[in-house]
Amino acid sequence: MSKRDDLIAKYADDIKTKIGETPNMDLLTKVTIGCGPSIYNKDASTVSGSDQSELDTVKKNFLIKKLGLSESQDLDGAIAAVMEKYGKSNRSKYRAVVYYLLTKHFGKESHYG
Repeated sequence: MSKRDDLIAKYADDIKTKIGETPNMDLLTKVTIGCGPSIYNKDASTVSGSDQSELDTVKKNFLIKKLGLSESQDLDGAIAAVMEKYGKSNRSKYRAVVYYLLTKHFGKESHYG
């Protein structure tokens, strides 16, 4: 298995164990690939749920630029809901998993079709 495949398996395990859902592996793979090289960087591969500037980056660069959402769609509320679902006490929130959950939250799976 490649390093990317290993990471995708780790993300799938996170979704199963920390969120209690069975991941859509095709979507998770596409979202992970969409994250690019950031998944290999220890700092860039995670999202800090308590760092407002990091959450703003998720909103601006992923939700608005990548998924094409607008500010009027309660983006902050969606990010907060995903952070709550992932577990506030969980320090390692993988970026690919956060993006996967946000994609599902907004029903934008077709964006990765």
